[in-house]
Amino acid sequence: MGSTVLSLRIDGELLDRLRHHAAIRGMSVQDYVTRTLIRDDFDERFKAAVDETERFYGVQ
Repeated sequence: MGSTVLSLRIDGELLDRLRHHAAIRGMSVQDYVTRTLIRDDFDERFKAAVDETERFYGVQ
């Protein structure tokens, strides 16, 4: 899987909070944001899979 550059314009206060959260975890802001997006995407895909399984088997 390759990588692509994504530029964002964000509020200075949000960037400060992101820097703080990243620093607590010993990460760069880029890594922190990327991990957060990956986790959120996984959560959405997992929920969709659970919903599909429930539809398939029927909710009891």
